[in-house]
Amino acid sequence: LGFPFIFRGALDVRATEINEEMKRAAAEALANLARQDVPDAVVKAYGDGPLQFGPDYLIPKPLDQRVLYEVTPAVAEAAMESGAARRERDLDDYREELEARLGKSREMMRVVLNKAASNPKRVVLAEGEDEKMIRAASQLVEEGIAEPILVGRTKEILRTAEDLGLDFDPTIADPESGEWNHYVDHLYERRQRKGLTRTEAAELVRGDSNYFASVMVEVGDADAMLTGLTHHYPSALRPPLQIIGTADDADYAAGVYMLTFRNRVIFCADATVNLDPDENVLAEVTKHTAELARRFNVEPRAALLSYSDFGSVTNEGTRKPRNAVEQLHADPDVDFPVDGEMQADTALVEEMLTDTYDFAELDDPANVLVFPNLEAGNIGYKLLQRLGGAEAIGPMLVGMDKPVHVLQRGDEVKDIVNLAGVAVVDAQSE
Repeated sequence: LGFPFIFRGALDVRATEINEEMKRAAAEALANLARQDVPDAVVKAYGDGPLQFGPDYLIPKPLDQRVLYEVTPAVAEAAMESGAARRERDLDDYREELEARLGKSREMMRVVLNKAASNPKRVVLAEGEDEKMIRAASQLVEEGIAEPILVGRTKEILRTAEDLGLDFDPTIADPESGEWNHYVDHLYERRQRKGLTRTEAAELVRGDSNYFASVMVEVGDADAMLTGLTHHYPSALRPPLQIIGTADDADYAAGVYMLTFRNRVIFCADATVNLDPDENVLAEVTKHTAELARRFNVEPRAALLSYSDFGSVTNEGTRKPRNAVEQLHADPDVDFPVDGEMQADTALVEEMLTDTYDFAELDDPANVLVFPNLEAGNIGYKLLQRLGGAEAIGPMLVGMDKPVHVLQRGDEVKDIVNLAGVAVVDAQSE
C-alpha cells in the first residue's frame, strides 16, 4: 500500500535514495491513518460494513484517497530530515498540492478550510445525536476547523462516540438537562405575535433541536448552525428563518451549489428556497451568490438564465430575468459583470457569447448561473452533477442574518465538514 506513495514523496524532494527512515515514516503514517474515522465513500466501496480500527481493519483500504496526502508528505519529511532530499518542500503547501490532485473540489474547499482554521468559530450541529454529525464533530476538532457543539442527549452522544472509537471530548448542549428558560423566553418574544404560546415555546426549545440551535445562534451562544441531515429541507429551514431571519440588507435567502469540474467552477442559484422568484428576488440572489463566489477566491461573472437570448422571446417569464439585469446594471454596488437573459449554452460557451453577442457585459463564460425558478435550478444542478461529472458542494444558504446551512438528507461526513468550514468563514466576516 505504501509503494507508490513512498516513490511519490521521494521523487518530489529529489531524494538520492529510499532509506529506512523514509520507509518507517510511511509505515507510521499508514498506522496513524488506520486509526482515523473512515470516509463514507470508502465504507460504501467495501460493502457498507463498519470499518473501524481493530482485528478486521489494520491498515487503510487501497481506495482510501487520504493515503496520498497523509503518507507522501511523511515520506518527504523523513527524506529531508535524514539528508536524503536534494530539494526542500514546505510540508503544508506540499500537502495541499497533493490534495488538489484529487479533484477541483478539494482544491476549492482547501481555500475555505484554511480560512476557517485560521480563526475557528462555534458551530452548533442541530442533529447532534446522529452518527455522522458526531463523526464530523470529531474531524472538525482534529483539523482545527471549528468548535462544534452537538445538540442532543449527553448519554446518547457519548455512547455513540465511544462505539465509533472516537477519541475526543465533545461539547454538548443537552435540551433535557440544564436551564434553558432564557431560550424559551427569547423564542416566545420572537413568535408570540405569530400565534406561539409560552407553553409551545418551551416544547419547541426542549423537543425540536432546530429551534434550540436557532435560538442558540440568535442569542450568541454559537456563531453558526448546521442542520438538515435527517429532515426535509423546508422543515429544517423553517426554524432558522423564523428566529434568525434574513440579513439587514437582504429580503430573501437562497440556496447555492458550487459545482466543480476538471477545469471550471460554477455557482448555481437558487436551487433550494424560492419557488417562483420575481425580478427583485433574482437580482438579490445574484448579488448574494457573487459574494459567496468571492469567499472561494473566485471573481464572479453572472448570467441570468432563460430560454431566450437578450429579448429573442418576450413574455412574463423572460421579462423577469431581463428586468433583474436592468436592476443590477443600475445598482452602483454591483462591481462584477452580469448580463441576461440568456440561454445556458450562451452563458457557458465563449464562442457563442463573444461572437454572436459581442455587446454582452461578459467577456468570458459565466461562473455564476442564476436560474429563473426553483424547478429549473434544482433540475439544472442535478443534471450537471449526474451527467456532467461535476462534484457538488452545498447547498450553501446565502442571505441569512447569521450563518446557517441546511444539509441534504443523506449527506456524507465530508459534506458536513465542508459546510461547517463555509459556516465558519461566514461567521468570520460577521
